[in-house]
Amino acid sequence: MTTIAGAPWLEKQGLQSLLEVLNEGGEEARIAGGAVRNTLLGEAVTDVDIATTTVPEETIRRAKRAGFKVVPTGYEHGTVTVIANGKPYEVTTLRADVETFGRRARVVFGRDWKADAERRDFTINALYAEADGGVVDFVNGLADLETRRLRFIGEPEQRIREDYLRILRFFRFFAWYGSGRPDAEGLKACARLKDQLSSLSAERIWMELKKLLSAPDPSRALLWMRQTGVLTQVLPETEKWGIDAIHSLVETERAFSWPVEPILRLASIVPPDPQRMEKLATRLRFSKAESAALISWAESPQPDPSLSEGEFRKLLYGSEPRAIDWRLRLGLASARARARESDKALVEAAGYQRLLDITARWERPVFPVRGKDLLDRGYKPGEEVGAKLSKLERNWVDSGFSLSREDLLDNA
Repeated sequence: MTTIAGAPWLEKQGLQSLLEVLNEGGEEARIAGGAVRNTLLGEAVTDVDIATTTVPEETIRRAKRAGFKVVPTGYEHGTVTVIANGKPYEVTTLRADVETFGRRARVVFGRDWKADAERRDFTINALYAEADGGVVDFVNGLADLETRRLRFIGEPEQRIREDYLRILRFFRFFAWYGSGRPDAEGLKACARLKDQLSSLSAERIWMELKKLLSAPDPSRALLWMRQTGVLTQVLPETEKWGIDAIHSLVETERAFSWPVEPILRLASIVPPDPQRMEKLATRLRFSKAESAALISWAESPQPDPSLSEGEFRKLLYGSEPRAIDWRLRLGLASARARARESDKALVEAAGYQRLLDITARWERPVFPVRGKDLLDRGYKPGEEVGAKLSKLERNWVDSGFSLSREDLLDNA
């Protein structure tokens, strides 16, 4: 029998105590979904969810009796969060859909574990584990996990109609856990129903895209999204731009141990057009920080990899350093991809790496002259001071930031 016994998270006293009280009196409770899947794959486990036959009010009663704090996070849907020894666990009563309305469904609580499994999205997400680690599988999820095959439970089109976000989840989970070619029936269903993605909120779409772009290598998933028309549906900006650059970016991230930045990966597959990026950020309701980063990248100049250090420092001073950093990273990734067949690209790559090293050490110099300095020397307040300050700053930058405050004021 397949087991996850020995998993450190499973042996935590708080979790075992919670499972013990939920399993009393003929009731049953099991770990459900991602924690089981990730443990079997050797991946990290962050959240642990529990499925139980106890109805919500009984779950609350038992958890409180055991001395745990309870938060009714989704009580009407059968979910409560139990804080056991400082760790939160989502505990959900077994359910069966009676009627679905897109994302929402009218459900009844039940005791049928197979019915609960069959209402989930993918076979690899419908695995359960007993308190002792024994894995329970009603939908052949273990076989799919072994081959890293991502497959909808039951009829793909029916699963998608229950929640159209499952189209994006299909590609997101494929990016994280899939191998080879995605399930053919799943691909066909996603292609047929892709227009329904327009019925989803922008926040949900961007959340899924961000998770997909955070995968170790989302290249294959994006390729299949392109093939099915799903990518154009949610990111029309990619249609005439291409997605090839993301593969070389991922390879370069690994080579230089760069942290994964979903927005940078997005930048690799969209055109650096400030107006289009502003519309994209507005449409998908990016955070202020995300919008600023993407638009700033689109507005920034592309540095020439042969720039001298002095000229590059001037460029950095007049630009947003993070945006220049992104330009350099994407330039380096592109050059490395071409360097296999081009000596010129190899030289470009070395140039981009040199400029990246300078950027990493960059500290913006402080212009040493203030308006008060000019007022003290008889300049009149207003435009005259502003114009003179601008001219002095240009002179200072042109000097490689070497002119002192005294030199500048003497010139003034």
